[in-house]
Amino acid sequence: MSSNSDGRAEPKLDKKKLPRHVAIIMDGNGRWARKRLLNRVNGHERGSETVRQIVRACREFGISILTLYAFSTENWQRPKLEVQALMALLERFLISEEKELLENGIRLNAIGEIDRLPDRVCDRIQEVMASTRHNDQMLLNLALSYGGRAEIVRMVQSISKKVRDGVMTPGDITEEAVSAHLYTASIPDPDLLIRTSGEMRISNFLLWQIAYSEIYITNTLWPDFNREEFIDILDDYQHRERRFGAVMAE
Repeated sequence: MSSNSDGRAEPKLDKKKLPRHVAIIMDGNGRWARKRLLNRVNGHERGSETVRQIVRACREFGISILTLYAFSTENWQRPKLEVQALMALLERFLISEEKELLENGIRLNAIGEIDRLPDRVCDRIQEVMASTRHNDQMLLNLALSYGGRAEIVRMVQSISKKVRDGVMTPGDITEEAVSAHLYTASIPDPDLLIRTSGEMRISNFLLWQIAYSEIYITNTLWPDFNREEFIDILDDYQHRERRFGAVMAE
């Protein structure tokens, strides 16, 4: 084992047992700021630094897909000034990180009601997605203006139209067909779902896709989450038995 920044022995990870797809509900930015008598936006700014650190860790460990719950459909209900600040922060993040994504073979993707975002943010997302489209070392998947129920409604509407038009029959509606009509159609389901800040809920995130994901809840607020704790969670994951509803042979 190597040592981390606090001198504690760092678990040795077996890359063959790491999750292929990690999804994270990044929660606690506002509480982090409030505890320090700061503006909520300061918490989001500090949280963007954590994003950078975890993306780098995933790339280092060979994790193929990282999906981050960056902005939910419910987040539109937040104060207008906070939403505007979040959109500006997202735009700055896309601008500042494009070079690193390109240099490290990371492809950007976005899921959700992207057309609800400000035009300048939509344009920037499309530009970075286009510039990184040939990268094949890792996928950074941002859930933006995303809601799991809205995604399922969209899927039902899409399949219903195909059945009405005779493109599909009711018998064609299988689990595979449902998955193929979600935002994540070409993306394997998450193996591991992490939620920070200690909240024991999934907040309308990837409702279909996380059916058999391993779940890890940490009390750490997102701005305080770091590489060392991420490694500990990956080590915990490696010691779990994923049964997918079956009974393991003894």
